[in-house]
Amino acid sequence: MRKEDKSTVIEKIAAATKEFAHFYLVDLTALDATATSDLRRKCFESQIKLMVVKNSLLHKVLQNNDGDFSPLYDSLKGSTAIMFSNVGNTPAKLLKEVAKGGIPSLKAAYVEESFYIGADQLEALSNLKSKNELIADVVALLQSPAKNVISALQSGGNTIHGVLQTLGDRK
Repeated sequence: MRKEDKSTVIEKIAAATKEFAHFYLVDLTALDATATSDLRRKCFESQIKLMVVKNSLLHKVLQNNDGDFSPLYDSLKGSTAIMFSNVGNTPAKLLKEVAKGGIPSLKAAYVEESFYIGADQLEALSNLKSKNELIADVVALLQSPAKNVISALQSGGNTIHGVLQTLGDRK
């Protein structure tokens, strides 16, 4: 690969790491052409960007990136593909869906500013809630007491109105 081509690839990878908040390092070695094409299609449908990269170029990008990505360096062996996403658990759910016998396998992931190393982390990653899901849970918890008070006041108002109407109808 020429030096100009390498710098172009490095720039593309660096731009993707800045554009997306989360990324997964995946081994696609044992996938045939049909399975790889199917995975790419599903990634596109799930708004996941899939790139197959050279480990040395990805290593350079991670070294030059803001932050310490050294826990991921040991995972950069063999064939590596990167799955970029803005939702932390979407790639994990997709990998669980398409994985047959551990293929494709998770090498490592950078999600919610944390590192997950090894294929055994896939279950934990798929169960992670996204930032928007956590915000929705908090809002629902905050709204619950207010809804209970409002419903109690409304039902109480109907009860009082019914009692007053009954007393007013009496002679």
